[in-house]
Amino acid sequence: MTIAPPPPITSGKDPRFAPTLYANVGQPESWTLPRYLAAGGYQAVQRAFAIGNDAVIEEVKKSGLRGRGGAGFATGLKWSFMPLNDGKPHLILCNADESEPGTFKDRYLLSEDPHQLIEGMLIAGFAMRASLGYIYIRGEYVLAAERIWAAIEEARAEGLLGKNILGSGFDFDLHVHRGAGAYICGEETALMNSLEGLRANPRLKPPFPAASGLYGLPTTINNVETFCAATQILKYGWEWHAGMGTEKSKGTKLFQISGPVARPGIYELPLGTTFRELIYDWAGGPLEDIKAIIPGGVSCNMLPCTEAILDTGMDYEALAAAGSSLGTGGVTLIPTSACIVNATWNIVRFYAHESCGKCTPCREGIGSWMVRMYEKQVRGQGQPGDVQLILDMSENIGGRSFCALADACLGSVLSSIKLFRDEYDALANTGKAMYPAVNRWRE
Repeated sequence: MTIAPPPPITSGKDPRFAPTLYANVGQPESWTLPRYLAAGGYQAVQRAFAIGNDAVIEEVKKSGLRGRGGAGFATGLKWSFMPLNDGKPHLILCNADESEPGTFKDRYLLSEDPHQLIEGMLIAGFAMRASLGYIYIRGEYVLAAERIWAAIEEARAEGLLGKNILGSGFDFDLHVHRGAGAYICGEETALMNSLEGLRANPRLKPPFPAASGLYGLPTTINNVETFCAATQILKYGWEWHAGMGTEKSKGTKLFQISGPVARPGIYELPLGTTFRELIYDWAGGPLEDIKAIIPGGVSCNMLPCTEAILDTGMDYEALAAAGSSLGTGGVTLIPTSACIVNATWNIVRFYAHESCGKCTPCREGIGSWMVRMYEKQVRGQGQPGDVQLILDMSENIGGRSFCALADACLGSVLSSIKLFRDEYDALANTGKAMYPAVNRWRE
């Protein structure tokens, strides 16, 4: 087996910003080991073996990589939490349960370039002295699950998984676990419960996974994109990664855009790229007037589509200053012709359906009362005072649920009311939406 050196990054207007995470996506047989090796695959893990465990963690720290699953926590710092010399087996977990509405980036990494993920988990496992890793994949991703399994078998056959990998003395293996399509499994402790065969309810913390995670063993969990980014950092060096993005948000990000644009899809761009650049330069521009932007999946606060917001950078700090968050980078555009109350009702119904039911504020507040209040408005049965009642309910739910699911739902509720109170009042006071689509649907 020959492992080729990584290809030079030469395409694109700026060579630093050519696709790396998605470089193989769409290429013939991109999911196979020969194709991955020809593109420089498994060269990064060889470098990891050469520089040593601690140096790998330091490399990821210096790169500025932050978790790409939504939280944005510093990856290298998270890896350093794994206890050393504790005498326990260490585990690595990949959260491939991509369930956030508006998010669809990981499915292509899994189905089109699975060896990039395997190599990233190998690097992480080596850095944290782990001997076993699990990939928890969304049940609906049938093709992705089949290809990741096949890639693992290929890697084992070539000595890239198993005992004494590439003669390094490092032992590591991977297993795939298919979920059942539960959004709550995006919460790391609920994911661990599900993998153990338990009901997918979040666990009380502490203990945190780094101390007692899957099967009570020290565990580190990262997202698919995060592990793949680690592969590229070890391939090209931390300076390359830190040279892109902004001062505090380093590297590139897989931005997804959906809604009324000419070219919806996934674009790998430096963090700090503005909404205007994504929407107009890459996605071809909107097909109709846009009034609201959801910047990173529906768990993020809505933003108004103003000139100032269009010129806001899509990075952790800029979006926090704007009153929202980067999340998974799933940008959703809401057209002016859409009723914002109806759009928010869709989001509320999603969270009501996905609530695990463990705690009362979420089970009853979101799963029962909130969804009923929205249905009442959209069906033209609203009354004066209903909007204030929704706000009062939100105060009794927010910050009181066991995990962040209820708060994620309230982000859309409260931000939509703040930005478009006139639409809410129109429905509550007159039973008629300001925009005709909901009225036609109801009739």
